[in-house]
Amino acid sequence: FVAKGDDFRGFADAVGAAALANTPADLDALNAGEIEGGSVDHVRKELIAKIGENIQVRRFVTRASADGVFGKYLHGDRIGVICEVSGGDSALAKDIAMHIAASKPVCVDESGVPAETLEKEKAILMAEAEGSGKPAEIIEKMVGGRLRKYLAEITLVGQPFVKDPDQTVGKLLKSANASVAYFERFEVGEGIEKKSENFAEEVMAQVKGG
Repeated sequence: FVAKGDDFRGFADAVGAAALANTPADLDALNAGEIEGGSVDHVRKELIAKIGENIQVRRFVTRASADGVFGKYLHGDRIGVICEVSGGDSALAKDIAMHIAASKPVCVDESGVPAETLEKEKAILMAEAEGSGKPAEIIEKMVGGRLRKYLAEITLVGQPFVKDPDQTVGKLLKSANASVAYFERFEVGEGIEKKSENFAEEVMAQVKGG
C-alpha cells in the first residue's frame, strides 16, 4: 500500500511538522508552506509523479491550550485522536483519547449536537413510534426515551467508558473534577468510499487487553 511506503510517510511527517510549526490558517496556506524540496503542494505533485498515485492533503488541525492537558492516541496507522482535558492529568487525557478512538463520539456533550441532526433523528423516531398505534402521550414518552439513548450513544460524556463500561465517561470526568474542552478524531479514509472495516472494534480490543 502507498500509505505504508517510506516516501509517503516522509511526506506526511513533513507536512505535519510544517502544520505544527507554522499553524497555517487553512489548507491553502498549508499547501503553500515550505518543506524540504519546495512547497507542500510542489512536493506533493512530485510524489504523485514518482509513485503514480493520487495524493491529496485533505485536512489538519492545530490546537494550543493555556492550562489544559492534551491527550493523544494512535491506533496503528489507521486512527489518531487528540483531546484537551481541563482539570485532569496526562493519564486521564490519554484514557479519554483511547476511548474516543474506540467509541467514535460525535461531540463532547449534547450542546455540540447540531439542531438539524437532532430534529432529523427525532422525526425518524417519531415515524417509527407512530406506527405502533399507541396513544400520542405514550408515543411522546417513547420518543423522548429513545432520543436520550441516541444522545448518550453519540456524545462523549454519555458513552460507557471503554476501560470500565459500568461508568460513563461523564461520570469518570466528574470523579476527577475534569472536563473535555475539545477533541478531534481522524481515521484513514474518512469521507472516502471504501471497504467497510470496523477499526473501532480493534481499538476496543486493544484498550481492554492493555
